[in-house]
Amino acid sequence: MKINTKLAALLIGASFAGSAITIMATSALKGNGTMGDLYVPSQNTQESSFVRTTAYPASIESDFTKAAESSINSVVSIKSYATPRQQQFFQGGDDFFDPFEFFFGPGNGSSRRRQQQPKAESNPQPSGLGSGVIISSDGYIVTNNHVIDGAEKLEVTLNDNRQFNATVVGTDANSDIALIKIQAKDLKAITFGSSDKLKVGEWVLAVGNPFGFNSTVTAGIISAKARGLNKGNNVGIESFIQHDAAVNPGNSGGALVNVNGELVGINTLIYSNTGNYAGYSFAIPSDVVQKIVTDIKQYGSVQRAVLGIQFTELTAEKAKDKEITATTEGVYVEKVTDRSAAKEAGIKEGDVIVRLNDANIKNGAQLLEQMSKQRPGDEITIGYYRDNKLKSTKVLLKNDQGTTKISKGSDFLSLGCAFTPLSDKEKEELNVSSGVKVTGLKDGKFKRAGIRDGFIISAINGEKVTSQDDVEEIYNSIMRDKSADKVMLITGYTSTGKKEYRAVDLSDE
Repeated sequence: MKINTKLAALLIGASFAGSAITIMATSALKGNGTMGDLYVPSQNTQESSFVRTTAYPASIESDFTKAAESSINSVVSIKSYATPRQQQFFQGGDDFFDPFEFFFGPGNGSSRRRQQQPKAESNPQPSGLGSGVIISSDGYIVTNNHVIDGAEKLEVTLNDNRQFNATVVGTDANSDIALIKIQAKDLKAITFGSSDKLKVGEWVLAVGNPFGFNSTVTAGIISAKARGLNKGNNVGIESFIQHDAAVNPGNSGGALVNVNGELVGINTLIYSNTGNYAGYSFAIPSDVVQKIVTDIKQYGSVQRAVLGIQFTELTAEKAKDKEITATTEGVYVEKVTDRSAAKEAGIKEGDVIVRLNDANIKNGAQLLEQMSKQRPGDEITIGYYRDNKLKSTKVLLKNDQGTTKISKGSDFLSLGCAFTPLSDKEKEELNVSSGVKVTGLKDGKFKRAGIRDGFIISAINGEKVTSQDDVEEIYNSIMRDKSADKVMLITGYTSTGKKEYRAVDLSDE
């Protein structure tokens, strides 16, 4: 019993002594504003009992209040509304587009036909909830395209609970970026930071509206940069910022900010088996976002530069097979497209690209990210290895049409006409269930295709049309398509009831 009492006394004494030493060491450090993460006894007890082995500023890195305060008023909630679509099925009707009939004439096609179920009257219903980021004080907001895609109405709620209806300025489905605008002034616009300067391990905040919980802030670190994802994500961009700040449904389109409250990314995707956060979040880099938004505002569409190569990432196996010893990283050029920018610059199959301007290229995602910042007509410098020797060349970039011209934004008005629904009498006379009539024809793409005022359109590219909105939706879908061939294949009738087909070229002139 006495032994135990003495042992307890010794332990308590040692504890107090240790506390005193710790207090003294900490107090000594407070004067210079630093706090070390590890202290060990010194061999020279006369000078000091402790020495610092590692130290860092007692800094703001773990205090996110300033970053949250400076960014939270720049993030909005976006609610989309849409009218439930009526279902269609194949069974009968003369307005189904048949490619055989289009090219070989009526009577030479298949007998499949399409009808609609009776239309149910309904008003637009809430169809989605996401986030957006205010980028200018006069109401421009950037978000994800998938947040607003298909919406008939967009309702934006600010952090101070004010609500506005928003209009779509432009969208880019390939990068999943959309630009919308509200009629407001003196808004708190976010400050853009540079995503290129981010470092793995750096603290970031995700600001958004998960599950409708407005103005939610979560913290994490940068887990990886230039993260390439498989094609299953349905997003054209293949270079994401990966982080572990919690992101859930409703965060899409929201801000990823650094500790200074600067925008470094737009949260877009999560990797999960359940649909909810599982530790893996992905954001579009802010440098890419800024370029896309600028293009939409300035040109009406995103200007994409094309290098004109097919490539694979350099692996140890490929390096050994191709006897490449000068580098272990980069993208291996498998094929160079004829008449492309790369071809004209002298890039050849077997070259290993390792640099684009000032950026190192270690993998395909990094190459795609750097290319996404360029426009047709830009001149870049490509660094590459050929026969294990480092070389460089200037490349004048082109667009997907093989020119250096800036492409025009898709403009529905370029068709040069309006469309009005058919009356019941016109449907009866033509024996069709739906359609639109061309009215107010003037110089434009329809007139150049030989379409006349009063021409009745029953289907475009095989899709039934019942209103001008249907025509515009099909037009926008075609213009968003990456395919070089942009054409409307129209099935319709003249005023006398004769069935005719027309092809309208939508490509830039």
